[in-house]
Amino acid sequence: MGSEASATQEPTIQGKLARTVIDPASYADWDNLLDAFDHIRAATPVVKVLPDQEGVFDPFWLITRYDDVMRVSKDNQTFLNNPRTVVFSLNEGIEFAKQMTGGSPHMVASLVTFDGPVHMKYRKLTQEWFMPKNLRSVEDEIRSLADATVQRLIDAGTDIVDFVPLVSAPYPLHVVMQIMGVPEEDEPRMLMLTQQMFGGQDEDLNQSGMKDMTVEQITQLVAGAVKDFEAYFAKITAEKRANPTGDVASTIANALIDGEPLNDRDMMGYYIILAAAGHDTTSASTAGAMLALAQDPEQFARVKADRSLLAGIVEEAIRWTSPVQHFMRTAAEDVEIGGQQIKKGDWLMINYVAANHDPAQFDDPRTFDAARSPNRHLAFGAGGHQCLGLHLARLEMRILFETLLDKLDSIELAGEPARSKSTFVGGLKTLPLRIKASAA
Repeated sequence: MGSEASATQEPTIQGKLARTVIDPASYADWDNLLDAFDHIRAATPVVKVLPDQEGVFDPFWLITRYDDVMRVSKDNQTFLNNPRTVVFSLNEGIEFAKQMTGGSPHMVASLVTFDGPVHMKYRKLTQEWFMPKNLRSVEDEIRSLADATVQRLIDAGTDIVDFVPLVSAPYPLHVVMQIMGVPEEDEPRMLMLTQQMFGGQDEDLNQSGMKDMTVEQITQLVAGAVKDFEAYFAKITAEKRANPTGDVASTIANALIDGEPLNDRDMMGYYIILAAAGHDTTSASTAGAMLALAQDPEQFARVKADRSLLAGIVEEAIRWTSPVQHFMRTAAEDVEIGGQQIKKGDWLMINYVAANHDPAQFDDPRTFDAARSPNRHLAFGAGGHQCLGLHLARLEMRILFETLLDKLDSIELAGEPARSKSTFVGGLKTLPLRIKASAA
Protein backbone atom coordinates (compact mmCIF):
# COMPACT_ATOMS: atom_id res chain seq x y z
CA MET A 1 0.00 0.00 0.00
CA GLY A 2 1.23 3.48 -0.84
CA SER A 3 -0.06 5.21 2.29
CA GLU A 4 3.50 6.10 3.36
CA ALA A 5 4.03 8.03 0.14
CA SER A 6 4.60 11.77 0.04
CA ALA A 7 1.67 14.19 0.05
CA THR A 8 1.94 14.63 -3.72
CA GLN A 9 1.82 10.91 -4.43
CA GLU A 10 -1.47 9.03 -4.62
CA PRO A 11 -1.97 6.23 -2.11
CA THR A 12 -2.56 2.99 -3.99
CA ILE A 13 -3.28 -0.68 -3.42
CA GLN A 14 -2.44 -3.48 -5.80
CA GLY A 15 -2.09 -7.24 -5.75
CA LYS A 16 -3.92 -9.40 -3.21
CA LEU A 17 -5.62 -6.54 -1.34
CA ALA A 18 -6.84 -4.93 -4.55
CA ARG A 19 -8.12 -8.28 -5.84
CA THR A 20 -10.09 -8.73 -2.62
CA VAL A 21 -12.05 -5.55 -3.39
CA ILE A 22 -13.07 -6.66 -6.90
CA ASP A 23 -13.18 -10.48 -6.70
CA PRO A 24 -16.74 -11.89 -6.46
CA ALA A 25 -15.44 -14.79 -4.35
CA SER A 26 -14.22 -12.31 -1.71
CA TYR A 27 -17.80 -11.24 -1.03
CA ALA A 28 -18.70 -14.85 -0.22
CA ASP A 29 -15.91 -14.87 2.40
CA TRP A 30 -17.60 -12.18 4.50
CA ASP A 31 -15.43 -11.94 7.62
CA ASN A 32 -12.19 -11.79 5.63
CA LEU A 33 -13.75 -9.17 3.35
CA LEU A 34 -14.69 -7.02 6.36
CA ASP A 35 -11.15 -7.47 7.73
CA ALA A 36 -9.77 -6.15 4.43
CA PHE A 37 -12.09 -3.13 4.48
CA ASP A 38 -11.19 -2.40 8.11
CA HIS A 39 -7.51 -2.44 7.15
CA ILE A 40 -7.98 -0.19 4.12
CA ARG A 41 -10.31 2.23 5.95
CA ALA A 42 -7.88 2.64 8.85
CA ALA A 43 -4.81 3.14 6.64
CA THR A 44 -6.12 5.07 3.63
CA PRO A 45 -9.91 5.50 3.53
CA VAL A 46 -9.66 6.97 0.02
CA VAL A 47 -7.22 4.90 -2.01
CA LYS A 48 -6.61 4.18 -5.68
CA VAL A 49 -7.01 0.55 -6.72
CA LEU A 50 -4.63 -0.55 -9.48
CA PRO A 51 -4.71 -3.70 -11.66
CA ASP A 52 -1.82 -6.16 -11.59
CA GLN A 53 -1.62 -5.88 -15.37
CA GLU A 54 -2.33 -2.69 -17.29
CA GLY A 55 -5.60 -2.74 -19.22
CA VAL A 56 -7.42 -5.40 -17.19
CA PHE A 57 -9.53 -2.71 -15.53
CA ASP A 58 -9.29 1.04 -15.23
CA PRO A 59 -7.83 2.27 -11.93
CA PHE A 60 -10.44 3.66 -9.56
CA TRP A 61 -10.68 5.35 -6.18
CA LEU A 62 -12.10 3.14 -3.43
CA ILE A 63 -14.17 5.06 -0.85
CA THR A 64 -14.61 3.09 2.39
CA ARG A 65 -15.49 5.61 5.12
CA TYR A 66 -19.17 6.21 5.95
CA ASP A 67 -18.99 10.01 5.84
CA ASP A 68 -17.21 10.00 2.47
CA VAL A 69 -19.62 7.47 0.92
CA MET A 70 -22.54 9.55 2.19
CA ARG A 71 -21.06 12.70 0.65
CA VAL A 72 -20.49 11.11 -2.76
CA SER A 73 -23.94 9.49 -2.70
CA LYS A 74 -25.68 12.81 -2.08
CA ASP A 75 -23.68 14.96 -4.50
CA ASN A 76 -25.14 13.87 -7.84
CA GLN A 77 -23.75 16.88 -9.70
CA THR A 78 -20.11 16.27 -8.85
CA PHE A 79 -20.25 12.47 -8.95
CA LEU A 80 -21.99 11.15 -12.05
CA ASN A 81 -23.34 7.81 -13.26
CA ASN A 82 -21.87 8.50 -16.70
CA PRO A 83 -19.92 8.17 -18.90
CA ARG A 84 -18.34 5.14 -17.19
CA THR A 85 -20.20 2.12 -15.84
CA VAL A 86 -22.10 2.32 -12.53
CA VAL A 87 -21.02 -1.18 -11.54
CA PHE A 88 -17.40 -2.31 -11.44
CA SER A 89 -16.51 -4.17 -14.62
CA LEU A 90 -13.36 -5.43 -16.26
CA ASN A 91 -12.49 -3.70 -19.53
CA GLU A 92 -13.22 -6.85 -21.53
CA GLY A 93 -16.79 -6.86 -20.23
CA ILE A 94 -17.23 -3.12 -20.85
CA GLU A 95 -16.11 -3.48 -24.47
CA PHE A 96 -18.52 -6.37 -24.97
CA ALA A 97 -21.36 -4.25 -23.53
CA LYS A 98 -20.51 -1.41 -25.92
CA GLN A 99 -20.67 -3.80 -28.85
CA MET A 100 -24.07 -5.06 -27.69
CA THR A 101 -25.57 -1.61 -27.09
CA GLY A 102 -24.02 0.39 -29.91
CA GLY A 103 -21.59 2.29 -27.70
CA SER A 104 -23.02 2.49 -24.18
CA PRO A 105 -21.07 0.81 -21.36
CA HIS A 106 -24.43 0.18 -19.63
CA MET A 107 -26.00 -3.10 -20.71
CA VAL A 108 -29.30 -1.73 -19.39
CA ALA A 109 -30.41 1.93 -19.47
CA SER A 110 -32.33 2.63 -16.27
CA LEU A 111 -32.81 4.86 -13.23
CA VAL A 112 -29.50 3.47 -11.98
CA THR A 113 -27.60 4.83 -14.99
CA PHE A 114 -29.33 8.17 -15.64
CA ASP A 115 -27.97 11.52 -14.41
CA GLY A 116 -29.45 14.92 -13.64
CA PRO A 117 -32.81 16.09 -15.02
CA VAL A 118 -33.31 12.90 -17.06
CA HIS A 119 -33.08 10.74 -13.95
CA MET A 120 -35.69 12.74 -12.06
CA LYS A 121 -38.12 12.74 -15.01
CA TYR A 122 -38.01 8.97 -15.13
CA ARG A 123 -38.07 8.53 -11.37
CA LYS A 124 -41.24 10.63 -11.06
CA LEU A 125 -43.11 8.24 -13.36
CA THR A 126 -43.42 5.60 -10.61
CA GLN A 127 -42.22 7.37 -7.46
CA GLU A 128 -45.72 7.98 -6.13
CA TRP A 129 -46.57 4.32 -6.65
CA PHE A 130 -43.91 3.26 -4.13
CA MET A 131 -44.79 5.74 -1.39
CA PRO A 132 -46.27 4.38 1.89
CA LYS A 133 -49.71 5.86 1.25
CA ASN A 134 -50.15 3.93 -1.99
CA LEU A 135 -48.50 0.76 -0.70
CA ARG A 136 -51.22 0.44 1.92
CA SER A 137 -53.54 -0.53 -0.93
CA VAL A 138 -51.51 -3.70 -1.60
CA GLU A 139 -50.78 -4.59 2.03
CA ASP A 140 -53.50 -7.26 2.19
CA GLU A 141 -52.15 -8.92 -0.97
CA ILE A 142 -48.63 -8.92 0.48
CA ARG A 143 -49.93 -10.43 3.71
CA SER A 144 -51.63 -13.24 1.76
CA LEU A 145 -48.39 -13.95 -0.09
CA ALA A 146 -46.44 -13.98 3.18
CA ASP A 147 -48.94 -16.39 4.72
CA ALA A 148 -48.74 -18.79 1.79
CA THR A 149 -44.94 -18.60 1.70
CA VAL A 150 -44.52 -19.36 5.40
CA GLN A 151 -47.01 -22.21 5.13
CA ARG A 152 -44.87 -23.75 2.37
CA LEU A 153 -41.88 -23.53 4.68
CA ILE A 154 -43.79 -25.36 7.42
CA ASP A 155 -45.14 -27.94 4.99
CA ALA A 156 -41.58 -28.70 3.86
CA GLY A 157 -41.18 -30.62 7.12
CA THR A 158 -39.48 -30.41 10.48
CA ASP A 159 -36.16 -31.71 9.20
CA ILE A 160 -33.62 -29.36 7.63
CA VAL A 161 -35.14 -26.69 5.37
CA ASP A 162 -33.29 -24.15 3.22
CA PHE A 163 -34.82 -20.75 3.90
CA VAL A 164 -33.46 -19.09 0.76
CA PRO A 165 -35.15 -21.08 -2.04
CA LEU A 166 -38.26 -21.71 0.08
CA VAL A 167 -38.86 -18.19 1.41
CA SER A 168 -36.41 -15.35 0.90
CA ALA A 169 -35.97 -15.80 -2.86
CA PRO A 170 -39.58 -16.41 -4.00
CA TYR A 171 -41.45 -14.14 -1.56
CA PRO A 172 -40.13 -10.71 -2.68
CA LEU A 173 -40.36 -11.90 -6.27
CA HIS A 174 -44.08 -12.72 -5.79
CA VAL A 175 -44.67 -9.25 -4.36
CA VAL A 176 -42.86 -7.30 -7.09
CA MET A 177 -44.40 -9.35 -9.87
CA GLN A 178 -47.90 -8.77 -8.48
CA ILE A 179 -47.27 -5.02 -8.31
CA MET A 180 -45.96 -5.05 -11.87
CA GLY A 181 -48.86 -7.11 -13.17
CA VAL A 182 -46.75 -10.13 -14.20
CA PRO A 183 -48.71 -13.42 -14.12
CA GLU A 184 -47.68 -15.86 -11.38
CA GLU A 185 -46.88 -18.60 -13.90
CA ASP A 186 -44.11 -16.38 -15.34
CA GLU A 187 -42.37 -15.83 -12.00
CA PRO A 188 -39.90 -18.76 -12.29
CA ARG A 189 -38.69 -17.27 -15.57
CA MET A 190 -38.22 -13.86 -13.91
CA LEU A 191 -36.27 -15.45 -11.05
CA MET A 192 -33.99 -17.32 -13.45
CA LEU A 193 -33.28 -14.20 -15.50
CA THR A 194 -32.58 -12.15 -12.39
CA GLN A 195 -30.12 -14.73 -11.13
CA GLN A 196 -28.39 -14.74 -14.49
CA MET A 197 -28.07 -10.95 -14.35
CA PHE A 198 -26.85 -10.70 -10.76
CA GLY A 199 -25.36 -14.16 -10.21
CA GLY A 200 -21.96 -13.05 -11.42
CA GLN A 201 -19.39 -15.81 -11.07
CA ASP A 202 -21.50 -17.88 -8.70
CA GLU A 203 -22.18 -21.15 -10.48
CA ASP A 204 -25.14 -21.87 -8.19
CA LEU A 205 -26.90 -18.63 -9.12
CA ASN A 206 -25.95 -17.80 -12.70
CA GLN A 207 -27.60 -20.98 -13.98
CA SER A 208 -24.47 -21.87 -15.98
CA GLY A 209 -23.18 -24.73 -13.86
CA MET A 210 -19.69 -23.38 -14.60
CA LYS A 211 -17.41 -22.69 -11.66
CA ASP A 212 -14.85 -20.50 -13.44
CA MET A 213 -16.48 -18.46 -16.18
CA THR A 214 -14.47 -16.07 -18.32
CA VAL A 215 -15.35 -12.38 -18.43
CA GLU A 216 -16.78 -12.86 -21.91
CA GLN A 217 -18.93 -15.82 -20.80
CA ILE A 218 -20.35 -13.86 -17.84
CA THR A 219 -21.08 -10.83 -20.02
CA GLN A 220 -22.74 -12.99 -22.67
CA LEU A 221 -24.88 -14.61 -19.97
CA VAL A 222 -26.01 -11.18 -18.73
CA ALA A 223 -26.62 -9.99 -22.29
CA GLY A 224 -28.77 -13.06 -22.95
CA ALA A 225 -30.80 -12.41 -19.80
CA VAL A 226 -31.33 -8.78 -20.84
CA LYS A 227 -32.57 -9.89 -24.27
CA ASP A 228 -34.99 -12.37 -22.66
CA PHE A 229 -36.26 -9.66 -20.29
CA GLU A 230 -36.76 -7.28 -23.23
CA ALA A 231 -38.66 -9.86 -25.28
CA TYR A 232 -40.91 -10.66 -22.33
CA PHE A 233 -41.69 -7.05 -21.44
CA ALA A 234 -42.29 -6.10 -25.07
CA LYS A 235 -45.33 -8.40 -24.90
CA ILE A 236 -46.36 -6.92 -21.53
CA THR A 237 -46.12 -3.41 -23.03
CA ALA A 238 -48.42 -4.30 -25.91
CA GLU A 239 -50.95 -5.81 -23.48
CA LYS A 240 -50.86 -2.85 -21.08
CA ARG A 241 -51.25 -0.32 -23.89
CA ALA A 242 -54.23 -2.19 -25.26
CA ASN A 243 -55.78 -2.77 -21.83
CA PRO A 244 -54.29 -0.48 -19.16
CA THR A 245 -54.69 -1.55 -15.54
CA GLY A 246 -53.63 -0.03 -12.24
CA ASP A 247 -50.27 -1.80 -11.97
CA VAL A 248 -46.77 -0.41 -12.42
CA ALA A 249 -46.28 -2.08 -15.80
CA SER A 250 -49.25 -0.10 -17.15
CA THR A 251 -47.74 3.10 -15.79
CA ILE A 252 -44.47 2.45 -17.62
CA ALA A 253 -46.07 1.21 -20.84
CA ASN A 254 -48.21 4.34 -21.16
CA ALA A 255 -45.78 6.89 -19.70
CA LEU A 256 -44.73 10.08 -21.47
CA ILE A 257 -41.46 11.98 -21.06
CA ASP A 258 -41.58 15.53 -22.47
CA GLY A 259 -44.78 14.54 -24.26
CA GLU A 260 -43.25 11.49 -25.96
CA PRO A 261 -43.57 7.76 -25.14
CA LEU A 262 -40.46 6.12 -23.70
CA ASN A 263 -38.12 4.69 -26.31
CA ASP A 264 -37.75 0.90 -26.30
CA ARG A 265 -34.33 0.80 -24.58
CA ASP A 266 -35.36 3.13 -21.75
CA MET A 267 -38.71 1.40 -21.28
CA MET A 268 -37.14 -2.06 -21.10
CA GLY A 269 -34.52 -0.75 -18.70
CA TYR A 270 -37.27 0.54 -16.42
CA TYR A 271 -39.03 -2.83 -16.37
CA ILE A 272 -35.78 -4.69 -15.77
CA ILE A 273 -34.57 -2.53 -12.88
CA LEU A 274 -37.92 -2.86 -11.10
CA ALA A 275 -38.28 -6.58 -11.79
CA ALA A 276 -34.70 -7.52 -10.98
CA ALA A 277 -33.46 -5.05 -8.37
CA GLY A 278 -36.90 -4.94 -6.78
CA HIS A 279 -36.66 -8.40 -5.31
CA ASP A 280 -33.04 -9.61 -5.17
CA THR A 281 -32.02 -7.03 -2.59
CA THR A 282 -35.02 -7.68 -0.32
CA SER A 283 -34.33 -11.39 -0.60
CA ALA A 284 -30.81 -10.87 0.73
CA SER A 285 -31.94 -8.69 3.65
CA THR A 286 -34.71 -11.16 4.57
CA ALA A 287 -32.26 -14.06 4.69
CA GLY A 288 -29.86 -11.92 6.73
CA ALA A 289 -32.55 -11.19 9.34
CA MET A 290 -33.45 -14.87 9.57
CA LEU A 291 -29.80 -15.82 10.02
CA ALA A 292 -29.42 -13.32 12.86
CA LEU A 293 -32.53 -14.66 14.61
CA ALA A 294 -31.42 -18.27 14.13
CA GLN A 295 -28.05 -17.45 15.68
CA ASP A 296 -29.67 -15.77 18.68
CA PRO A 297 -32.66 -17.74 20.08
CA GLU A 298 -33.11 -15.20 22.87
CA GLN A 299 -33.54 -12.38 20.34
CA PHE A 300 -36.08 -14.50 18.45
CA ALA A 301 -38.02 -15.06 21.67
CA ARG A 302 -37.92 -11.35 22.55
CA VAL A 303 -39.25 -10.17 19.21
CA LYS A 304 -41.87 -12.93 19.20
CA ALA A 305 -43.15 -11.58 22.50
CA ASP A 306 -42.74 -7.88 21.62
CA ARG A 307 -43.44 -6.98 18.01
CA SER A 308 -42.37 -3.38 18.56
CA LEU A 309 -38.82 -4.71 18.17
CA LEU A 310 -39.53 -5.84 14.63
CA ALA A 311 -38.76 -2.51 12.95
CA GLY A 312 -35.27 -2.64 14.47
CA ILE A 313 -34.77 -6.21 13.23
CA VAL A 314 -35.69 -5.16 9.69
CA GLU A 315 -33.50 -2.05 9.64
CA GLU A 316 -30.50 -3.77 11.17
CA ALA A 317 -30.80 -6.68 8.73
CA ILE A 318 -30.64 -4.25 5.81
CA ARG A 319 -27.48 -2.59 7.22
CA TRP A 320 -25.83 -5.82 8.34
CA THR A 321 -26.41 -7.49 4.97
CA SER A 322 -25.86 -4.47 2.65
CA PRO A 323 -27.31 -6.28 -0.40
CA VAL A 324 -26.22 -3.61 -2.90
CA GLN A 325 -22.52 -3.80 -2.18
CA HIS A 326 -21.20 -0.93 -4.29
CA PHE A 327 -21.83 1.58 -7.03
CA MET A 328 -19.35 3.38 -9.25
CA ARG A 329 -19.33 7.12 -9.96
CA THR A 330 -17.33 9.40 -12.28
CA ALA A 331 -16.00 12.76 -11.08
CA ALA A 332 -17.44 15.67 -13.10
CA GLU A 333 -14.75 18.05 -11.82
CA ASP A 334 -11.61 18.15 -9.70
CA VAL A 335 -12.54 17.57 -6.07
CA GLU A 336 -10.97 16.57 -2.75
CA ILE A 337 -12.26 13.59 -0.75
CA GLY A 338 -10.67 12.38 2.46
CA GLY A 339 -7.56 14.44 1.80
CA GLN A 340 -7.06 12.99 -1.70
CA GLN A 341 -7.21 14.95 -4.92
CA ILE A 342 -9.71 13.39 -7.29
CA LYS A 343 -9.38 14.57 -10.89
CA LYS A 344 -12.17 15.21 -13.36
CA GLY A 345 -12.97 11.95 -15.14
CA ASP A 346 -11.66 9.73 -12.34
CA TRP A 347 -13.68 6.60 -11.53
CA LEU A 348 -14.78 5.97 -7.93
CA MET A 349 -16.24 3.00 -6.06
CA ILE A 350 -18.53 3.87 -3.15
CA ASN A 351 -18.53 0.66 -1.17
CA TYR A 352 -21.64 0.25 0.98
CA VAL A 353 -20.35 -2.87 2.72
CA ALA A 354 -17.35 -0.91 3.99
CA ALA A 355 -19.43 2.18 4.88
CA ASN A 356 -22.07 0.19 6.75
CA HIS A 357 -19.35 -1.47 8.82
CA ASP A 358 -17.48 1.74 9.64
CA PRO A 359 -16.88 1.74 13.44
CA ALA A 360 -16.82 5.54 13.43
CA GLN A 361 -20.54 5.44 12.56
CA PHE A 362 -21.69 2.10 14.02
CA ASP A 363 -20.54 0.74 17.37
CA ASP A 364 -19.43 -2.88 17.05
CA PRO A 365 -20.59 -2.94 13.41
CA ARG A 366 -20.26 -6.70 12.87
CA THR A 367 -22.73 -7.44 15.64
CA PHE A 368 -26.40 -7.67 14.67
CA ASP A 369 -28.07 -5.24 17.09
CA ALA A 370 -31.82 -4.89 16.64
CA ALA A 371 -31.83 -2.05 19.19
CA ARG A 372 -29.22 -0.05 17.25
CA SER A 373 -30.23 3.61 17.31
CA PRO A 374 -29.68 5.69 15.36
CA ASN A 375 -29.20 3.36 12.41
CA ARG A 376 -28.60 5.70 9.48
CA HIS A 377 -27.16 3.03 7.21
CA LEU A 378 -26.41 3.50 3.54
CA ALA A 379 -27.85 0.23 2.25
CA PHE A 380 -30.52 2.16 0.31
CA GLY A 381 -28.05 4.77 -0.89
CA ALA A 382 -28.72 8.46 -0.27
CA GLY A 383 -29.69 11.60 -2.15
CA GLY A 384 -31.37 11.63 -5.55
CA HIS A 385 -30.52 8.01 -6.31
CA GLN A 386 -31.80 6.60 -3.02
CA CYS A 387 -33.57 3.27 -3.61
CA LEU A 388 -37.03 3.82 -5.12
CA GLY A 389 -38.42 0.73 -3.40
CA LEU A 390 -37.16 1.26 0.15
CA HIS A 391 -40.66 1.60 1.65
CA LEU A 392 -41.80 -1.53 -0.15
CA ALA A 393 -38.76 -3.48 1.07
CA ARG A 394 -39.43 -2.53 4.69
CA LEU A 395 -43.13 -3.34 4.36
CA GLU A 396 -42.47 -6.75 2.79
CA MET A 397 -39.97 -7.70 5.47
CA ARG A 398 -42.18 -6.52 8.33
CA ILE A 399 -45.20 -8.46 7.10
CA LEU A 400 -43.18 -11.61 6.42
CA PHE A 401 -41.58 -11.61 9.87
CA GLU A 402 -44.91 -10.91 11.57
CA THR A 403 -46.16 -14.07 9.85
CA LEU A 404 -43.05 -16.09 10.69
CA LEU A 405 -43.24 -15.07 14.34
CA ASP A 406 -46.93 -16.03 14.45
CA LYS A 407 -46.37 -19.43 12.92
CA LEU A 408 -42.99 -20.55 14.29
CA ASP A 409 -42.07 -21.37 17.87
CA SER A 410 -38.34 -21.66 17.26
CA ILE A 411 -35.64 -21.63 14.61
CA GLU A 412 -32.04 -22.79 14.73
CA LEU A 413 -29.16 -23.13 12.30
CA ALA A 414 -28.83 -26.62 10.84
CA GLY A 415 -25.61 -26.15 8.91
CA GLU A 416 -23.24 -23.56 7.51
CA PRO A 417 -24.92 -20.75 5.53
CA ALA A 418 -23.26 -19.75 2.25
CA ARG A 419 -23.06 -16.33 0.60
CA SER A 420 -23.12 -15.65 -3.12
CA LYS A 421 -20.02 -14.78 -5.11
CA SER A 422 -20.89 -11.32 -6.40
CA THR A 423 -19.35 -7.87 -6.19
CA PHE A 424 -22.61 -6.03 -6.92
CA VAL A 425 -25.75 -7.53 -5.36
CA GLY A 426 -24.99 -10.14 -2.72
CA GLY A 427 -26.34 -12.08 0.22
CA LEU A 428 -27.00 -15.60 1.41
CA LYS A 429 -27.65 -18.26 -1.23
CA THR A 430 -28.27 -21.03 1.33
CA LEU A 431 -29.55 -20.89 4.90
CA PRO A 432 -30.19 -24.36 6.38
CA LEU A 433 -32.57 -24.24 9.35
CA ARG A 434 -34.49 -26.43 11.74
CA ILE A 435 -37.86 -24.94 12.50
CA LYS A 436 -40.59 -25.77 14.96
CA ALA A 437 -44.07 -24.68 13.96
CA SER A 438 -46.47 -23.23 16.50
CA ALA A 439 -49.39 -25.40 17.57
CA ALA A 440 -52.45 -24.78 15.43
